[in-house]
Amino acid sequence: MPGLLGGCAVTPTVPGTVLSTPQSWSLERKLAQMLLIGFPGETLAPGSPIHQTVQVHGVGGVVLFDNNVDQGVTGRNITAPAQTKALTTALREAAAVPLFIAVDQEGGLVARLKERSGFPPSLSARYLGEQNRSELTRSAADSIAATLAEYGFNLNLAPVVDLNLNPDNPVIAFKERSFSADPAVVTAHAATFIASHRRHRILTCLKHFPGHGSSHHDSHLGLTDVTRSWSDGELRPYRNLIQRELCDMVMTAHTFNTAIDPDYPATLSKATIDGILRKRLGFDGVVVSDDLYMGAIMRHYRYETAVEKAINAGVDLLVVANDKAYQPDIVPRTIELLLKLVETGRIPRERIDQACRRIMALKQDRVVA
Repeated sequence: MPGLLGGCAVTPTVPGTVLSTPQSWSLERKLAQMLLIGFPGETLAPGSPIHQTVQVHGVGGVVLFDNNVDQGVTGRNITAPAQTKALTTALREAAAVPLFIAVDQEGGLVARLKERSGFPPSLSARYLGEQNRSELTRSAADSIAATLAEYGFNLNLAPVVDLNLNPDNPVIAFKERSFSADPAVVTAHAATFIASHRRHRILTCLKHFPGHGSSHHDSHLGLTDVTRSWSDGELRPYRNLIQRELCDMVMTAHTFNTAIDPDYPATLSKATIDGILRKRLGFDGVVVSDDLYMGAIMRHYRYETAVEKAINAGVDLLVVANDKAYQPDIVPRTIELLLKLVETGRIPRERIDQACRRIMALKQDRVVA
């Protein structure tokens, strides 16, 4: 594996231990913590790329998926309850530093732990928002959070706090992912959802910043320009939840808004992340990208450019779902890329230290080893 890093040695760590403070880590180890990686397979085979990624490189986290034939995603990770629990247990035991073990379990149509695979059923955000009964949302969220805890997850990439502004939106409204068009309703139900997860020690992630609910296109497929449809009110759920200290992570959207940044989509935009989320809304926690291999990014930017721009914009944790065109060497290749970007001064070393501090602070506070 050191050869994959262009001669930069990576020292394996002992599974089940916690490393010393991040200040003493090598640069490679810090960079690895900034990656949330997807991989194929239902088991953690010794010596496999993902096993090496977790045990040798010390990657920050993994994200698990079920099969989605419609999107060409097959051979993934979640097929049955017992199998899933065995996989998350193996991942956790292989990691020296506690892993983020993440999943998209929003409820309804966007649920990787599906009823057809033997998991409990779940309700969509839209249904909960339409019913607008806090006890129902609490019960639904408790069920999701308890299921995640039972099967070894510690991070739910939810709730969606996009406003349901465009009823024809193909990625938010059509999939029933938004609680409401009303920011107050979205805030209330998201807060209940988050509180349920905290009771079960599951981290949550607000998405998709600064708002995907008004879009007319799906950023999974290509460029999504919201310049004419986005409104400042879409920030209100973020502001409300940040002020109430109910925000563990924020996920960026791959939406493009020339009124905010004439050059880059939100994930790659310093004006959006540093200017709005950090300075205007006061969020100093972990910012995670949406998948960097979605069409809105990969059809317009080289991977190297996307990684550089995202980190300099303020993203702390890079998501690479690695689902449609699997690359077994994506982690060592990305670490090598990041090393070069830091060594050449294109990414400041201080930006890496800052991101790693945020990630480890969240893990030390909230993630059970």
